[in-house]
Amino acid sequence: MQGVGIVALVLFIIFVVFAVQTIKVVPQQHAWIVERLGKYHATLAPGLNIVIPFIDRVAYKHVLKEIPLDVPSQICITRDNTQLQVDGILFFQVTDPMRASYGTSNFIVAITQLAQTTLRSIIGKMELDKTFEERDHINANVVSALDEAAANWGVKVLRYEIKDLTPPKEILHAMQAQITAEREKRAVIATSEGARQQQINIASGEREAQIQRSEGERQAAINRAQGEASAILAVAEANASAIRQVGLSIAQPGGMESVNFKVAQQYVEAFEKLARTGNTLIIPADLSNVAGLIASAMQTVKSRA
Repeated sequence: MQGVGIVALVLFIIFVVFAVQTIKVVPQQHAWIVERLGKYHATLAPGLNIVIPFIDRVAYKHVLKEIPLDVPSQICITRDNTQLQVDGILFFQVTDPMRASYGTSNFIVAITQLAQTTLRSIIGKMELDKTFEERDHINANVVSALDEAAANWGVKVLRYEIKDLTPPKEILHAMQAQITAEREKRAVIATSEGARQQQINIASGEREAQIQRSEGERQAAINRAQGEASAILAVAEANASAIRQVGLSIAQPGGMESVNFKVAQQYVEAFEKLARTGNTLIIPADLSNVAGLIASAMQTVKSRA
């Protein structure tokens, strides 16, 4: 009975070994390369797969997901002979597991080395200032060069990103000094432009004020002239109206006697005022001629009427 148990145990172990060697479960987004007697036989897809034990073996296992690869930092020389320390990160994906297995001994090392050499070649054609301005151009050129070469390795290069560009400390100090000088220059220019604009605004304001003052003075002169003209016209119209009223009054019955009386009264008042202007008393030469003078004045009024 003990011998039977040992045999059964041995058979069970053999069965388990055969099952493990025969049944292969491939995870999602993975691909396994199977060799039969040392030669490529098939690529196992995700899921349950059956192989021949001890004849077929899984030689390579690949991940089909996008893989980030850190490219080690390196020193690059720019076109203007400036050292630049550059490091980046590369994103790739295995698209052909068979080529990835047999196209190169280690496609990760191959991609890394090719990325470094391509980056040195691209930066060597550019000046220092351009390397900071054209990162996208550098990244696109690296991806283009890598993707063309990696096609034979069953790998698709998706993206390359420069993480950092670090020039020497002396260059950094010079760049900072240049930036400071540019900022000071812009500040001086802005200040001068502000002062210039201020002077322009002041001059424009003074010119506008002078124009407004001259317009005001001109309008005031016009208003004064119009006022004086209106006053003269009003006085003339008043005088004309007074004269017309006097003429109408004279034409009325008893009007002439009133005029005679008014003329005589004004004549006497005139002599009175004339006599009071000095110490000398002025007396008409012929006092009896006053009536004649009044008659002459009245004759003049009649002729004008």
